[in-house]
Amino acid sequence: MQELKSTPKRDAALAALASVPSIPGIKKPDPIIIADNVVRRFGGLTAVDVEHVEIQRGTITALIGPNGAGKTTFFNLLTGFDKPNSGNWTFNGKALAGIAPHKVARLGMVRTFQLTKALFRLSVMDNMRLGAKNQVGEGILRALLPFSWRSQEERITQRATELLTRFKLDSKADDFAAALSGGQRKLLEMARALMVDPELVMLDEPMAGVNPALTQSLLGHIKDLREQGMTVLFVEHDMDMVRDISDWVIVMAQGKVVAEGPPDSVMSNPAVIDAYLGAHHDQPLDEQE
Repeated sequence: MQELKSTPKRDAALAALASVPSIPGIKKPDPIIIADNVVRRFGGLTAVDVEHVEIQRGTITALIGPNGAGKTTFFNLLTGFDKPNSGNWTFNGKALAGIAPHKVARLGMVRTFQLTKALFRLSVMDNMRLGAKNQVGEGILRALLPFSWRSQEERITQRATELLTRFKLDSKADDFAAALSGGQRKLLEMARALMVDPELVMLDEPMAGVNPALTQSLLGHIKDLREQGMTVLFVEHDMDMVRDISDWVIVMAQGKVVAEGPPDSVMSNPAVIDAYLGAHHDQPLDEQE
């Protein structure tokens, strides 16, 4: 593991969290998200039961836990893709319970998916253009009046070109999204999310299915989001990646937040080890077991 590079934004993030105790549900100095008593049940199964959690502004926070811990379900609840049985959460102080996903995105809270949601029959450029918000030409009447939206579309195209260049997808701008590799689709989804100028970017397993050749590129782009002043919350199973890029780690198990803190502290936490390996992982099995 290479030594983590010090940057002004990373140093500021670590300084903000330096005095925060490693306690599940601990309050943060400047939270961008605050969630209280968020519960989601599927029949008799409680998938999410988060009593209290806060995401610190300007940081890269990892949300980890074993399979079935409720991480993606929690993502879906926060972003409006699923509805809780109970609970409330805020983004920049605004209550989001019951808000539709597209309205959540317009507020500056965007997400990507473990299985990418690129529109395969559209070009890469058209996928990017669709990500822009408040487009004048989306209305039926305005669509019939090109002079009312053409200049805005030119600005949107320029912004899309800049992002595609940053993500090294500019040569693919006219290709169908279906022609991209799995890793390139991840890059496209991340680039498209930035078209709304978000404050918070939520990434659901950004490394899943990515060719190792693109892994370092994706890691660099995620770190760059923080350097541009954005907050990042991501779900990941690769612990090396979590150590490499995260400022803070939140651990879920059986739907609950069981631990949180700096990466090195969390990795050695007995509650985290128990969550991944089982409470009796270090005890010899008896004859019956």
